[in-house]
Order: sequence, then structure tokens, then C-alpha cells
Amino acid sequence: MAATTSSAEQAAPAADRGPHEAGGREPERDAAGLGRRRAAAFVAPALVLIALFLVLPAVWTLYLGATDYRLTGIPAIDPSFVGFDNITKALGDESFLHSLRLTLLFVLGSAVIGQAGLGFALAWWMRERSGWLRTTLEALVMLAWILPSSVVAFLWIAFLDRDGGTLNELLRTPGAAWLLDHPMLSIIVYNIWRGSAFSMMLYSAALGNVPASHLETARLAGASGFQQLRDVVFPRIRGHILTNLLLISLWTFNDFTPFLITAGGPDGKTETLPVHIYKTALGSGELGYGAALSFLMLLINLVVAVIYLRLLGQKNRKKKTRTARGASADGARGSELEESA
Repeated sequence: MAATTSSAEQAAPAADRGPHEAGGREPERDAAGLGRRRAAAFVAPALVLIALFLVLPAVWTLYLGATDYRLTGIPAIDPSFVGFDNITKALGDESFLHSLRLTLLFVLGSAVIGQAGLGFALAWWMRERSGWLRTTLEALVMLAWILPSSVVAFLWIAFLDRDGGTLNELLRTPGAAWLLDHPMLSIIVYNIWRGSAFSMMLYSAALGNVPASHLETARLAGASGFQQLRDVVFPRIRGHILTNLLLISLWTFNDFTPFLITAGGPDGKTETLPVHIYKTALGSGELGYGAALSFLMLLINLVVAVIYLRLLGQKNRKKKTRTARGASADGARGSELEESA
């Protein structure tokens, strides 16, 4: 009788657990406590959108890059497979190499030096300030970042206009054609002004994590402002610096806004890689060759991202090593105290 009662008690919970748990195994759940099927149902719409708008266009671009597809002519109807011929052509194309050099100069001058430098300078200056001056400055910097690119580009053209431009009025240099005489410098300064807001916000958050007591101790020890930055601030925000440089470098490398200001001119002096690809694919109708250039551009982006991520990984590994050494040292001191006691 006891055995029968025990069997009934074991059968009841098994029935309550349901078919997936009747065998005594708990259903596999994710961190949010959802079953696999339910979690997959939530993720499916996002995966479908990613496939439609990212994966499929990328695959289609790879296919086009391996053909001689054009907007007009026989290749538009019946494109031929050319393999890596477009890649080989690009690597020997002086116009492509020229655009690549201009793009690297654009990234170095406007992002790595300009946006990162100005963004940090603004964040450092505002860290201990408040009131209307800080609010006004933040609003002006943010305004250039949140406005549409077309609007900001038009404002910059008006600012540098040869006849009645604001800059010429301020400098009293009527007739100076900045976009013609200094085209690359003009778009570099434009991109610094346009994009420094992101660096400013990121560095402001990073500087908030630097203990004020450490800076005060360094100041009392006689450290100059530069020494405080070098020995106290920069080591603590190195991860933020690398993250910022990675993001603004990739954004600037792929920025198409220079086309809205100079259209790549004059004489190709501002024809960065995105502008060159646009002109090749749509202006000249060489969609296959333009797709191959886009693929090379993607590879360059990946190389830049890998370099930054490796540097960031080295920083994290060094931090973990220091933490482990500190824990070992604390444990050793604790053991010595116990033995002495």
C-alpha cells in the first residue's frame, strides 16, 4: 500500500511538469527566464530585418563586385563574371589610390586629431563649470551634431561663401574663395565642427569617473596640468579614448557629406573614397567596379576595427593582470598576519 501511494505521489508531479519535463529534465531557459522557442520568437523579427537590409545587400554587393555590371549597354542586360579583375584594377587605379590617401588624411585630420582633441578639450574645460555659459556651449556644439547633414553643409557653404560669407566678413577678406583655395582644409574643419559633440559627451562621462582626490593629490605633489593628464587622467580613460577613436574614425571614413559641400572638387582635391565610389558607380555607370571598391572599403574598415579592438583587449588584459596580482598580494599579506598572530 505504501509503495502504491509513493508511486502516485511521484506520478502527480510528473504530470504537472508537462511533456517537456516529464522525463525529469528542466526546460532550457535563457538569462531572462524564457524558453528557447519563445526567445526565438522575440528575436526573429530583428533577424529578418537584419537579413533584408544588411545581409542580402552585402551579398548582392559581393556578387556585383565580381561582375562587369553596368547601368547601360550589354553588361546591364547580361553581365559577365570577372572574378577578382575589379579588385586588381582598383589596386592599380591611381584615382582610387588618390581617393584613399585623401580619405586617410580626412580621417586623421578631422577625426583622430580634430574631433577627439576638441571634444576632450571641451569636456576637460567644462568638468568643473556650470551655469549658462556651459549650457550655451553644450547647446551650440550639440546643435551642429543633431542637425541634418544637408542643413549643416548648406550653413558651412554660406559661412565660407566668397561673396558675403560670414568668415570673409569677420576676417575682412572679401573675395577669398576658401572652398576653391583650401578645399581639403575646409571640409576637415567642417567635420571637426560637426562631429566634436560625440567626443565631448563621451569624454565628459569618462572624466566623471576620475576621482577628484587623485587629481588634487597630483596637484599638491607639484604635477603640472600636462602631467596630471598624462599620469592620472589618460591611464584611467584609455578604454574610452580607444572606443571614441574607433567610432569616429569609422564614421568619418564612410562620411559622404563632403560631396554635399564640394562634390569632390575642385579637380578631385576632396574626392574621398565614398565620393569616388558614388561617382564611379552612378556617375560613370560602372556598378560592378563600384561594388568592388565598396568591398575594399569594407576590408579597410575591418582592419581599422581589428587594430582598435586589439589595443582595447590589451588594455583589458593588463587591467585583469594587475587586479589578480593585487588580490594575490592581499592574500599573501593576510596569511602572514594570521601566522604572526
